[in-house]
Amino acid sequence: MSAPHQKPSLTEAPNVHPDASVMNCELGIWTEVGAHTHMRESQMGDYSYIVQDGDVVWSTIGKFCSIARRVRLNPGNHATWRASQHHFTYRAAAYGLGEDDGDFFQWRKDDWVTLGHDVWIGHNVTVLAGVTIGTGAIVAAGAVVSKDVAPYTVVGGVAAKEIKRRFTAEQEQGLMDVAWWDWNHDQLKERLPDFRSLSIDAFIEKYR
Repeated sequence: MSAPHQKPSLTEAPNVHPDASVMNCELGIWTEVGAHTHMRESQMGDYSYIVQDGDVVWSTIGKFCSIARRVRLNPGNHATWRASQHHFTYRAAAYGLGEDDGDFFQWRKDDWVTLGHDVWIGHNVTVLAGVTIGTGAIVAAGAVVSKDVAPYTVVGGVAAKEIKRRFTAEQEQGLMDVAWWDWNHDQLKERLPDFRSLSIDAFIEKYR
């Protein structure tokens, strides 16, 4: 019997829960999509995961990202500049009013969300259209992210604001130089003890 904290074994091929929906997406190795999560027209890099009840569209997720429950990446926008912002103006076919508005949907697709590597997104977070969240950033639970987030920055709130930086500027640059997220599986396995035991400075000095 496995310990209560032990994660179920994954495979190198993408691990998609039977109750998840993944359409026109590219998923890297060792990735995981949890139950009742919907992903459409997006990419997710190696080792990243999103757990239950997420919703992702027109987004790029880097490697080693950790995305908690009920996270929305790039939720729908409405045409607020029109006389009506209701979606009958761009989903006209559903109402028998004519053809759908292709230009509107292209505008939505062009307003991409991008997550760097090793980003942690907490529960119930919404990341709005066009936002980029830098490598190593943390978004606190319940936040609504409407502006770009710098690498290795912790943000929270509605709308999300900077809480603190995880490391010094020199340490951040050192981690970027090491770029451990590009290591292969064997290297990760060999160097796992260093992730666990070395200080940030010692880790950077060893692998830079």
